[in-house]
Amino acid sequence: MRTVIANVVFLGEPGSEHWVLVDAGVATFADNIAEAARQRFGSAAPQAIILTHGHFDHVGSLQALLQKWHVPVYAHERELPYVTGKAAYPPPDPTVGGGLMADLAGLYPNEPIDIGASARALPADGTIPGLPQWRWIATPGHTAGHVSLFRDRDRTLLAGDAFITVKQESAFAVLTQLREIHGPPTYFTPDWEAARDSVERLEALRPETAVTGHGLPMSGEALRAGLAMLARDFVRMAVPEHGRYVGTIRS
Repeated sequence: MRTVIANVVFLGEPGSEHWVLVDAGVATFADNIAEAARQRFGSAAPQAIILTHGHFDHVGSLQALLQKWHVPVYAHERELPYVTGKAAYPPPDPTVGGGLMADLAGLYPNEPIDIGASARALPADGTIPGLPQWRWIATPGHTAGHVSLFRDRDRTLLAGDAFITVKQESAFAVLTQLREIHGPPTYFTPDWEAARDSVERLEALRPETAVTGHGLPMSGEALRAGLAMLARDFVRMAVPEHGRYVGTIRS
């Protein structure tokens, strides 16, 4: 489900009481998310909410959802300071260019939220509470504790913002949802070397289907070819020519 600029994912069979929400979208969408969940799963609350990371457009409705559903929220241990009020993210970089969304990045919040005791660290063994068929994979770069989710039996990937399927810097591309493989949003990525390593890690999985934090799902050979090209030519395709964090990657 798209929440203006960012996606949330409902994992579970229709009508099942056992389901999980991945990410929580932008602010003011809690009622929309809860209603979509009610239509798919009935009155059952999710087993948990899993965060790929804690940027504002992935946790904007989280606190309001926790008022409806008293459930645990799992994130990588390195991401917990950003959802428990202890640390702010590195500031966004509006100088990276690429379009209006990047130009406005200086207005995007980087302050932490605080969900208190609801926050839990994902198990160190890669398992995901409430999702026995899935595992989490560390994919840092866009944030220090960014994770992606993978189901081996059908090679389904929830990539978060490790890579995305729309040019998120461009307002036109965001509005039209033109589907193409891109690196993580440039204006909010502070570690490009780690981001490249994460793309290579995901490309090696040869995913059949990918749902990303921004853009439409992709599948099949178009996905794999696009992801292979991104991994092979990451600096040219993903890294901005200039910006606050560009020095974090070797050419």
